[in-house]
Amino acid sequence: MFDFTNVLQLVQSFEMLQLLGVNRVVVYKTSSSPETQRILDYYTNKGFVEVIPWSLSRFLNVSRGWLPEHGPGDIHYLGQIPALSDCVYRYMYQSRYVALHDMDELILPQSVNSWSELLPLLENRYGADKCYMFENNVFPITVTLRPPNSQPLPPQGCCPGWHNVSGVNILAHLYHEPIISETHYSNFKIIVNPRAVVIPTVHGLRGSQKGCSWVNRNIARMYHTRAPRQTQLTPDKLIYDGRLLSYSTRLTPNVNTVFTESFKTQEILCFENCFAPPAE
Repeated sequence: MFDFTNVLQLVQSFEMLQLLGVNRVVVYKTSSSPETQRILDYYTNKGFVEVIPWSLSRFLNVSRGWLPEHGPGDIHYLGQIPALSDCVYRYMYQSRYVALHDMDELILPQSVNSWSELLPLLENRYGADKCYMFENNVFPITVTLRPPNSQPLPPQGCCPGWHNVSGVNILAHLYHEPIISETHYSNFKIIVNPRAVVIPTVHGLRGSQKGCSWVNRNIARMYHTRAPRQTQLTPDKLIYDGRLLSYSTRLTPNVNTVFTESFKTQEILCFENCFAPPAE
């Protein structure tokens, strides 16, 4: 977490991870806005988040780019690889599985609703205690389109207070870029048994005891809500995916509770059933 200000997406991600059955989130923090710190304090006091101070920039010239020519420095790309290594070894004997991904990424199962249900499926299909790799699907934050049916698009008419919170609303970006051969196997993230890891990298592993398996996208895939990667695409080339909306009836009131309790304001409350999917 470096100069982090994306408060809304941070809270949505934390609440989604709880809905997915995650027990703890570890944040490696260098710097953030006061509003972000308030959210981190809130979840820390709840026992859900552990913040690891990651102040490499106080001692080293930290690169801000993934290639040296994009951002030269003494250590690669904000020190991500040392942070990942620290996480794996710090929690190696505390966790059965760890997920190594960013705050703007969510690994969502497609046929079940939680990781606790997903992981047995992965173990049965690909083998237990392995590294599971999830396809990266980019949902560009530059495009906001309504679903192709009558389902309302959050938070219009329901949570106007969300517009007063800095950051991205993941429920407003439901169209992803098509998967192309150039990016199909890039920028993926993993869930892995930490005891099987030899060397982690930003994307995947350089070494593991039991190998890695690609997870079929119809079982689970990664939702990456960020700036577009295929910048030449027009909105009509994007593909709708409403999986996130299936969590919205639980996610929305949970997010509002966090803002109410952490910022002591009522103006962002909204109806719990506002984002309910249409009756079948």
